[in-house]
Amino acid sequence: MQIHSSSEFNPNSSRGSFENGLQSVLSRLYRTIERDTLVCETVNELRESLQVNRVVLYYFYDRWHGQVTFEALSSPDYSIFGSTGADSCFNDDYAAMYLAGRVRAIDDIETESISDCHRDFLRNLRVRANLVVPVLIPRGLWGLLVAHHDQPRVWLRSHIELMQDGASVLATSPCILDTRNYSRSPFTG
Repeated sequence: MQIHSSSEFNPNSSRGSFENGLQSVLSRLYRTIERDTLVCETVNELRESLQVNRVVLYYFYDRWHGQVTFEALSSPDYSIFGSTGADSCFNDDYAAMYLAGRVRAIDDIETESISDCHRDFLRNLRVRANLVVPVLIPRGLWGLLVAHHDQPRVWLRSHIELMQDGASVLATSPCILDTRNYSRSPFTG
C-alpha cells in the first residue's frame, strides 16, 4: 500500500488532522485486505469446483501489461505467481476481444488453432487445457480469470458459467470497484 501524501499521516500535524490521516490509512488497508480476501476465496473456490491444477487472476497494471497476482493451486509445483505472461502474444487485438467479453476455452492446446507464441507460452507453464474469462468493470478490463489444467479437458458450459460467475463477483464488488485501491485505472482500449 502506498501513502500518497506526507501530510496525510504526519504525527506533527494537529491531533484531528493526524487522526483523520490515520483513519484514511486504516480504511485503505481494510479495503485492500477485503479485496485480497475476496480474490483468494474466488480463485480457491473455482479451482476446487473445476478440479484443475491452477486458477489465477491476471491483473492489468498498465496498458495490456499485467501479472499473476493471485493463484490457487493443486500443488505448489504449479505456481506461476508474479508471471507477466507472454507480452508479445497479448496485443491490442486480443485486448479488444476481452474488452468485448470474449471467453476463450481451449480443450487441448496441441490440437487447437492458436499462434505458436501462445502454444509455446502455455507449454512452458505445463498447460494443456486453458479457460480464460475477463473481469470487466465499468471502467474497462480489470483482469483475467484463468483456469489451467495439465491434461486435455473438455470445458463444459457449466465450467464456463462458473468462471463467469466468479468474474462477475469480482467485477461487482465495491472493494474492486473502488479506484483508490489501485495505482492505475483499468484499461478501455
